[in-house]
Amino acid sequence: MASAAEMTMHPRTAVIFPGQGSQALGMLQELAQQYQQIEQTFSEASATIDVDLWAVCQDEQRLSMTQFTQPALLTASIAIWRILETKLAKPPCYLAGHSLGEYSALCAAGVIPFADAVPLVYQRGQLMQEAVEGIPTAMAAVLGLEDQCVVTLCEQACELVDGAVVNAANFNSPGQVVVSGNQLGVDKVIDSVQSTGKKAIALKVSVPSHCSLMQPASDALAQTLAKISFSLPNIPVIQNRHARVEHSINDIKQALTEQLCEPVLWSQTMQALASKQITSLIECGNGNVLSNLAKRQAQPIPSYPVDKPTRLEKLLKELS
Repeated sequence: MASAAEMTMHPRTAVIFPGQGSQALGMLQELAQQYQQIEQTFSEASATIDVDLWAVCQDEQRLSMTQFTQPALLTASIAIWRILETKLAKPPCYLAGHSLGEYSALCAAGVIPFADAVPLVYQRGQLMQEAVEGIPTAMAAVLGLEDQCVVTLCEQACELVDGAVVNAANFNSPGQVVVSGNQLGVDKVIDSVQSTGKKAIALKVSVPSHCSLMQPASDALAQTLAKISFSLPNIPVIQNRHARVEHSINDIKQALTEQLCEPVLWSQTMQALASKQITSLIECGNGNVLSNLAKRQAQPIPSYPVDKPTRLEKLLKELS
């Protein structure tokens, strides 16, 4: 393993892409005033689905609807990525994305053409919404418990409450696991967590991602993915399903398909990047959700959000 001195002399960067929950009304407006790539990328994306995605970013109601949230966030990430490509002295060593952000990472790596990626995540959002139509659903963040303890609480909820469905959905950092399922199941887990004296916070979401309720969406998504031509990545992408780089197009697609029903292994992804001697992370998307999570990992790596001109300038100064 490289020494601390060697790592300082030879910095190794990875770019990470956020997913749903990172959206914000009016996002990227400051960057758009300075970089024409923002408007150009949004115009390009909007044409692929006949939806004005920049207008969506100014409309709180539409931005909260998952079928619009997903293409808007992917477009925001790729717009910033296009700016980064002109600024970075050399490409990052690795890419990774949290949930929806995995599509942004694969697009940035040249696996999925941008013109295909936008309609793909637009359809992904629609399929996820359709999968739980008429079902009361929920997600909640569990704080302060070990991963396996949360998994056990989910299993117990399904056993004890008739009709309950709940799974561990996101392993975000040590002591932070998100659970997802129907209202019955998530409520039971929240009660169980609170009875231990720990916190469980209900999340404001429109669909319960990464749980077994998404199986119909996963099946339909697999059919769509089969029709899209992928390429092998020009930068390695660590995917959510197994927290590893997949080395064949079939495996990349399979990991994307299973991702809808299986948990996001983000803590494990951060461990993988640390083991590869990554010395800095660049959060390529709106906000700083992933940069905040990076501080809480077992092996923290400095992370820099770049969704505003001041943040981008700070990153470039640090890297120089």
